[in-house]
Amino acid sequence: MNLVEEFLSYLRLELNYSPLTVSAYRRDLTQWAEFAVGDKASRSSALDRLSPMDTTTNDLRQWIGHLARNRCTPRTIRRKASALRAFFRYLMRNHGLKANPASMLILSRPAKNLPVYIRPSETEELLSDNSVLSAKDFSDMRDRLMVEMFYSTGMRCQELVDLLDINVDTSRGELKVHGKRNKERIIPFGARLGESIKAYRNLRDSDEATAVSVSDNEARFFVRKNGEPIYRKLAYNVVHNTLSLGGVHATKLSPHVLRHSCATDMLNNGAPLSSVQQLLGHASLASTQVYTHITYRELKQNYQLAHPRALKKGGKHGH
Repeated sequence: MNLVEEFLSYLRLELNYSPLTVSAYRRDLTQWAEFAVGDKASRSSALDRLSPMDTTTNDLRQWIGHLARNRCTPRTIRRKASALRAFFRYLMRNHGLKANPASMLILSRPAKNLPVYIRPSETEELLSDNSVLSAKDFSDMRDRLMVEMFYSTGMRCQELVDLLDINVDTSRGELKVHGKRNKERIIPFGARLGESIKAYRNLRDSDEATAVSVSDNEARFFVRKNGEPIYRKLAYNVVHNTLSLGGVHATKLSPHVLRHSCATDMLNNGAPLSSVQQLLGHASLASTQVYTHITYRELKQNYQLAHPRALKKGGKHGH
């Protein structure tokens, strides 16, 4: 086993990183290895021929320059550099590497983009037009419930895809998800979502092809017509198509936009930042604080539209 594969196994088995995160590390480190050894014919040979213990900061700078010339965004470059730093830290702790060559990389800071979200009026109209209880068939009901659940719970896409039927409790109004690094958390939900879940379950379990056995503790909550679990691309397409057909005005139309909308609307309605942090499963409060910038921007816009001292003469708004 080469050192990169050993590192990836460490992330997966020791640190309990999610498969998506490990896959991202693998992709970034493989790209670097292919550049370092000049071998794009075989990924395995590039990793096997790599000599990470001999890597210098200048070697890494050449790769960063290559990425920049190929129009990689600053955010993407910083992510790839982060993978390198983590890999070399592992080599320092476990293989006697004297210094981390990636620690000396100087990278440009990406622009801080605020999360995209949907206005509450649009969300309410969207969910009303796509009521689960008025669905035409199984697939239609499932898709409508997915959209409602994303917004009502703030779940990540992979969390919804992996959601187990046994972990959805309508009597308590709670569901349990496995988030990043396989951390469990409990998410409460309201009576309206509870009714939608019951309707979906009744329809799902009325057909032998899609029914979930009560004794199957590994059964997924969301399934396809053939009874197989849904997958990420399906969930993304459902949300994208629903938001697009619903006339939602947002620069992105994805499950994460509904997650952002859930957090923003909760803060705008007085929820404590710590509660939203817990709901979303953020490890750091700093990750949740970005939503306070959104609510402040809304406040500023409303002030400029409504406050007499924010208006210029002639009825034009101040800036």
